[in-house]
Amino acid sequence: MTEPIEKPQERSVDRAQYLVCVVLVAVGAFVVYDALTLPAGFAKVDPVGPKLFPMVIGIGLLVMAAVLAVAIPRGSKGEADAGEDIDPDLPSDWRTVGLLVAIFVATILLVNPLGWAVTGALMFASCATVLGSNHYVRNIVIGVILSVSSFYAFYSGLGIPLPAGILDGIL
Repeated sequence: MTEPIEKPQERSVDRAQYLVCVVLVAVGAFVVYDALTLPAGFAKVDPVGPKLFPMVIGIGLLVMAAVLAVAIPRGSKGEADAGEDIDPDLPSDWRTVGLLVAIFVATILLVNPLGWAVTGALMFASCATVLGSNHYVRNIVIGVILSVSSFYAFYSGLGIPLPAGILDGIL
């Protein structure tokens, strides 16, 4: 009696992952192109220049897209994180996503007139509240500390002035 021959299991290919490849290639190509069109640096003795890091990131994205494109037909799939405390069967919380997008749009619109210190504090406190923190005073205090310290880190540490807005002359 002969035993039935088992067919090898076919690998399931998640074709939606190819969209990730396309996005990686598009973003990587844009970053490389943008890096190549950057003007020379301000310092004449700068050995690195402004092109190095965008080029590394862009080329890294292109390499990741190629690796993913090779791994997809081989049946490679990402594993679910065991530490995730979400239920994948629940629908997305579009209200929270919409509120966060609105906060970021408001930040873009308000950063010049109000300044980074005020806008950053409001952004942090608003995002923390939308994401579930009910400690409103603590959210604002932490937001003020983060935004003022980042303002001075950019201004003093990196020499990049952020908008002072209504606090011009005070900061």
